[in-house]
Amino acid sequence: MDTIKQKLSLLPMLPGCYLMKNKDGNIIYVGKAKKLKNRVNSYFNRTHTGKTAKLVSEIADFEYITVNSEIESLILELNLIKEYNPKYNILLKDDKSYPYIELTNESVPRLKLVRVLTKNKSNKNLFGPYPNVTAARGVINLLNRMYPIRKCNTYEDKPCLYYHIGQCLGYCSLKVNKDEIDKMKDEIIKFLKGDHSIVTNKIKKEIEIYSNNLEYEKALELKKLLDYINITLTHTSVETKDLVDRDVFGYYIDKGYISIQVFFIRGSKIIERYSKILPLIDDEFSVLTSFIADFYHNKLIPKEILVPDNIDSTTLSEYLNTNVLIPKKGDKLKLIELVNNNASIALKENFELIKRDEERTIKSNEELKELLHLDKLDRIEIFDNAHLFGTYNVSGMVVFIDGVPEKNEYRKFKISVDKNDDYGTMREVIYRRYFRVLKDNLVRPDLVIVDGGLGQLNAATEVIESLGLNILVVGLKKDDHHATNALITKDKEFNIDRKSNLFYYLERMQDEVHNFTINYHRQIRSKGSISSILDNIEGIGEKRKKELIKKYRTVKNMANVPVSELSLIVPSVVAQNLHDFLNEYLNKEN
Repeated sequence: MDTIKQKLSLLPMLPGCYLMKNKDGNIIYVGKAKKLKNRVNSYFNRTHTGKTAKLVSEIADFEYITVNSEIESLILELNLIKEYNPKYNILLKDDKSYPYIELTNESVPRLKLVRVLTKNKSNKNLFGPYPNVTAARGVINLLNRMYPIRKCNTYEDKPCLYYHIGQCLGYCSLKVNKDEIDKMKDEIIKFLKGDHSIVTNKIKKEIEIYSNNLEYEKALELKKLLDYINITLTHTSVETKDLVDRDVFGYYIDKGYISIQVFFIRGSKIIERYSKILPLIDDEFSVLTSFIADFYHNKLIPKEILVPDNIDSTTLSEYLNTNVLIPKKGDKLKLIELVNNNASIALKENFELIKRDEERTIKSNEELKELLHLDKLDRIEIFDNAHLFGTYNVSGMVVFIDGVPEKNEYRKFKISVDKNDDYGTMREVIYRRYFRVLKDNLVRPDLVIVDGGLGQLNAATEVIESLGLNILVVGLKKDDHHATNALITKDKEFNIDRKSNLFYYLERMQDEVHNFTINYHRQIRSKGSISSILDNIEGIGEKRKKELIKKYRTVKNMANVPVSELSLIVPSVVAQNLHDFLNEYLNKEN
């Protein structure tokens, strides 16, 4: 703490970024400030609550970098967060990639769902975003149904089914009038910009024609399309005097959380909205500015962004290269108030669910830390093995950070030796994982959990110690009914209350690693043909294998015949082993 005090006294009154570190030297938070001295001192000279208090309790040191301007500090902050991925900044990031609908620039256009966008995207016919991917697909299906535009990715040699059912004009082999294509494009663009009148009128006319011809089933199908437009796609209109594409940000703060809402307004209609509730770690000014800057990574930036009055709109305008405005009066201020109100409602409606989820994750993680007498418990790595009679031997590792699964960190391991040796498998996967951690200087876990009893625990601990790593290893022990009933260390057993949040937390981690590993196991097995499956049975050579494949063709057919029938081709002992193996294989598949 004396070192921190000395550093605090040396901080300059300049813009820049600060990097908070824990006792292991890992960067746990990156922030920016107009005046570094004031901002960094505020962490240590006042009382904090919630996540900020948790952050401050873990700070053992800090660094800072000065820059010349606020825009430079924002850019530096975002780059440092991408480089170090600090655990407290992860909470503030928008991790979603939203789909957009693209009408391609090809001579005969197609409608596509696209996600990853670049700032140099040349096609202007991109519409969205659509946080609801089902709604985006529904729009594409509707337009493909109403307009005979191109459906195929590549041109075929002759007209396909779409041509024969009237949903394509046969562009691959027939000459089509360019004016007809341009007319369809114009109508589709108008629809995607919010003008549904052309399409709805077209549907109404077709309904009338089918009804007059007594084709009621076709009329009913179109009526459902019309209802879809009226109910799903006709969004709330807002009072604006123009048709400018704009996003509107609002927020609400209560009980240590900030609720952020974004309304996407296209053609004076709210086409979609996005909501996120976060623990408030920094001051709202910094959180909102950084959130909005990061929000547009891989997203289209509209012509105008409206923000509340305590956001650095000048810096954001320069960074995003668009108009970022703080409305002071009129319709645009009413939009901000509308979005703020929705943010308030979202936080009030979801607060109890958020707290309950926090109890089952973060608080359970804290309880586990105290139970095992650990200094910190930020990262847990959990392992499980799977095999089939010693074949298709694999392992899986899942990672929980602060009580929450971090799926990007999951890893799969194909074990080098196929044999029924759980302890040998555990030794191999633990060695491969933590040799790599040492070699590549990866983040080390605070706890390793193996899904198994004392044997697996000892095998993993032996390897960890041989690598000179000081990481606690625990096991999840099962009872006779294959249900988890205790947490074990090398020399102690903890019986956990089955109704407690801690038991739920351990069970959730166990289920996560088991499902991840089993899914990988199925993938590996599905790649093996019937021939490779038979290679696993001792006593079946090439000649017998050919006879079995010729007679039964599939694994399922072979598994369904009695041992006595298999004994006509292979010896009875081999037939019994084959029968058992195939049925076990199919059980695992299902």
